[in-house]
Amino acid sequence: MLASEDALIQIGSIVGVHGVKGWLKLFSDTDPAEQILKYHPWHVRQHGKLSAVEVAEVRQQGKKIQVRFKDVDNRNQAEAWVGATIWTKKADFPQLPEGEFYWHQLIGLRVENTEGETLGSVARLVETGANDVLVVEPGIGSVDDLERLIPYVEPEFIVTVDLAASSILVNWSKDF
Repeated sequence: MLASEDALIQIGSIVGVHGVKGWLKLFSDTDPAEQILKYHPWHVRQHGKLSAVEVAEVRQQGKKIQVRFKDVDNRNQAEAWVGATIWTKKADFPQLPEGEFYWHQLIGLRVENTEGETLGSVARLVETGANDVLVVEPGIGSVDDLERLIPYVEPEFIVTVDLAASSILVNWSKDF
């Protein structure tokens, strides 16, 4: 049985085929990349349709991950899956320690600064190497129409994250 759309999160995509025996090349959105292999079942979205798939075989070559789906035995069948996205249930993600969050939990949260001004909401996050960065886009009630990049550095810039209130309090002036 397929999970409801709201209960799923994208964890990767199918980017190509390998060989003639039905192997698919994956791009993993998980960190580390091989974490994608720990989630079951997979739901694959292609052409607006969501379907459950069963992974028959897996192999890794360095950082590259390849899979073969059950009943996919040749290159032509595999090519039909290229471009599809891979999803799993959010409930299958491990529980994080208090004060830690998955990126998908932060997207959409309202961002307010310590002066009480609404800066917008989190549109996405960017990994920079030094630290993650919130991309905050303006919306209804925002103090202005500027996009902001706020480093996810606690407690210097990120004061509190309140999932229940759908908000993040930041130490970030509207003039930054």
